Amino acid sequence: MDKTTSELTIEYIKEHPYIKNCLKNGLINYSSLSRLISEELKLGKKTSKEAILIAARRFRERLKKEVNNEHKIKFLLTNSEMDIKNKICVLILDKDIDLDYIINLQRDIHKENGTIFLLEGHSSYTLITQDKYFNELIKRFKNNILKSQDNLAIINFKSPQEIEGLTGVVAYLTSLFSENGINIIEFSSCWKDTIFVIDSKNVNKAINFLNF
Repeated sequence: MDKTTSELTIEYIKEHPYIKNCLKNGLINYSSLSRLISEELKLGKKTSKEAILIAARRFRERLKKEVNNEHKIKFLLTNSEMDIKNKICVLILDKDIDLDYIINLQRDIHKENGTIFLLEGHSSYTLITQDKYFNELIKRFKNNILKSQDNLAIINFKSPQEIEGLTGVVAYLTSLFSENGINIIEFSSCWKDTIFVIDSKNVNKAINFLNF
C-alpha cells in the first residue's frame, strides 16, 4: 500500500538528522521545509505541500518530548566522570587465535592496572589494549590479524546507575561525535561504562564537545 504524504514526510525528516534536530529545537521554516520535501520526493501538488507542512508541525510536537529527554541525558552526563587514556591500540583477530595466551595477557595487564578489553563478534575478536603491547601482539598473531591500528585513545564515560533506565544516552553521545566529524573506531558498553575508541589526534576536539 502506498504511503501517505504524512508518512513520507516523517520518514524523510527521520532520515535527515540535521533537519530533525532543527525541527526539534524550533529552528526551521516550515514553508521552506515543505517545499524542500515536496521537491525531493516529487510531490508537486499544492495539497501535498500543505499536507507536508501539517505533518511537520505535528511531528514537531512529538519531538518536544525528545527535548525534555535530552535535558535528562545532559544532566546525567554532567554527573558522569570522563576518563581518557591515550596510547591505545586495536587489533581485529580471526577466531583461530590462542585464547589461553589472551587470558594470560589479560591477567598480567590487570596486575599492572593496565587497560585491555576483548570483544567477541560473529567471525572475529576485537582486542583493545595499550600501545606498549602492540609490537608484541603483532608478532604473536601475525597470521591471525585482520586489521590493526595504534596511536588511538579511549574515552570512557562512567555514569551513575540511572543510565540503565534512561533512553537515548548512547544515541545522543554518538550523534555528537558524528556532528563534529569524529569517527568512532570502536565502541563498547558495560553497565555504567560507555567506552569510545577514537584517533588520538581528535581527543582535544572531543573534550570540547563532551564538556557537559
